[in-house]
Amino acid sequence: MNAAVRSFTRNSIFTGNYPVGIHNGIDGLINNEVKPIGWSDVTGWVAEGGALLGTKRTLPEKNFEKCAENLAKNNIQGLVVIGGFEAFQAVLQLAENRDKFKAFRIPMVVLPATISNNVPGTDFSIGADTALNEITEICDRIRQSAQGTKRRVFIVETMGGYCGYLATMAGLAGGADAAYILEEPFKVQDLMKDLEIMAHKMDHGNIFRGLILRNEKASDNYNTDFLYRLYSEEGKGKFTVRQNILGHMQQGGWPSPFDRNVATKMAAKTVTWLIDQLTHVAARDGTVHAEDPSTATLLGMRTRAYRFQPVQEVKKETDFTYRMSNPDTQWWLKLRSIMNVLAQHDSTFEVEGLDPASQTDGETM
Repeated sequence: MNAAVRSFTRNSIFTGNYPVGIHNGIDGLINNEVKPIGWSDVTGWVAEGGALLGTKRTLPEKNFEKCAENLAKNNIQGLVVIGGFEAFQAVLQLAENRDKFKAFRIPMVVLPATISNNVPGTDFSIGADTALNEITEICDRIRQSAQGTKRRVFIVETMGGYCGYLATMAGLAGGADAAYILEEPFKVQDLMKDLEIMAHKMDHGNIFRGLILRNEKASDNYNTDFLYRLYSEEGKGKFTVRQNILGHMQQGGWPSPFDRNVATKMAAKTVTWLIDQLTHVAARDGTVHAEDPSTATLLGMRTRAYRFQPVQEVKKETDFTYRMSNPDTQWWLKLRSIMNVLAQHDSTFEVEGLDPASQTDGETM
């Protein structure tokens, strides 16, 4: 998030514009915590984790009047909101209330930034890669700590809200035996089948370490403690079990190069987009008349391309109950079959993202 702020600030100044920072999210806008940002103010921010401007989960509906008043008071002609699902909701609420508040009739952009990678309209969110690296490294360390001991199974709980991206991708990268997520419902019979496969591998496959990942909200009843007790009871005499709830360790560490570069590019593209919009919707007297839905957007990465998408269009593919995209739009779900095959489960691999026209008969690898 800090890399995005740094890039936006310096690109704005370079193009002759005047950037200001709203501290502490929508709460800061309501309380008028708005201050100019200079070139040197963001020095070194590219390598800093967290959010130096501060974040809050408050939505504009808390006080639309104050939001409009302070946008007008500070003569803000374009708004960039960096954050997770709440950032998307915030811009959506502002866009849907333009008919009531003239101050909301300005170009607006959401830059998706959350470790959960649950923002609709984008394949990747800023921060998700850093968290994934942390989880994978921690799991590797956990398994390495058991070298020289008897057979052992580790039950690890990841963050991610209702979205199973982190559990799935960390499981694929870390060689997990199973990864339980909300998007792929499971019952106790499935748990028992996975447990039997684990025991068989321990007995006959010369396997000494097992890794089970579980997304924090994969199931209300089959929680991490339930899995620990199940594996402990059924694994008696075969293996020992340890559980680990990673918690906020996943949010630590230095931002990965991928996240830094994506944030920098997204912010730079946002400055260019805002300037282009203002050439069409700004009047000579300084007032802005952005009323079309296309002027309130989310900048997402879709199939390796950056796209500005109207938030009111993105709303159609959003599951507001579980705060994420509809499962049928999640590209990474197709990768779960690879993990199942590698863990000796009965599964069929479905190729993801391959252009059928590029396939040829008799192709070898």
